[in-house]
Parts: sequence; C-alpha cells; structure tokens
Amino acid sequence: MAKDTVRYPDEVVEEIDTLVQDGMFESKSEFYRFSAEYVLTLINPDHDVKTFNFDEIKHELDISEEDHAKALGTDGGTFFLDAVITVRKHGLRGNYEAAERFIDTHYDSTDQECIILEELLGTYRNESA
Repeated sequence: MAKDTVRYPDEVVEEIDTLVQDGMFESKSEFYRFSAEYVLTLINPDHDVKTFNFDEIKHELDISEEDHAKALGTDGGTFFLDAVITVRKHGLRGNYEAAERFIDTHYDSTDQECIILEELLGTYRNESA
C-alpha cells in the first residue's frame, strides 16, 4: 500500500477528528480512504473499490442513491462539466455577458477552472468576430 502526505486546513482536520471521536469512522485513515474511494466512484462509476467495508460504511453514513446522484450533478459528472455546458450554451447563443456573470459568480478569478472557462468563452467570441 502506498503512503501519501497531504495537507488539510486545520478546520477540516478538526471536523474529521470530531467524526472519528463520535465513532462515525474508526480512524482518520479510514475516513481518508473512504473519502478518496467515494470521490473516485463519483467520477468513474466503474471504479474498482479497494477500501475494506466501503459499502458498509456508505450504508452506515446513509448515503442514498439520490444523494449520490445529486453529488454527480445533472450530467452525471461534476459541477465543472455542468459549468462547461452552461458557458458553451451561452457562447453559442452569443450571450457573452451571461456567460461572464455565470463564471464570475461561481469561480474565483485565479481558479484554474475559471481560466479554462474564460478561454472556452473566448473561443466563441473569436468565432463570431
């Protein structure tokens, strides 16, 4: 098994500590393994889960299929993919200001995803020029 070192904000670690103290997870390691595997299943439904008792933990956390579907987003993917679709729709229709408003209200201007969405929008502007 590989070992990885990751830094988390203090507030996040405190919340995880509380979950472990409350018995929701046996250890921090269990929390981190479950969390990573859960996100991987959101991204790829065919992901082969390796975490021991994954389904049992998911059941104990009462994560319903409806909750799981909400986490995926309307397209079955991620919020970013939803954002790409939204920006593309506005761009195709020439609604550049609406696309800019969407990007500005959902992303910090220094976020990598923001920069990608602005580049995408720029391609629609260039095509119309």
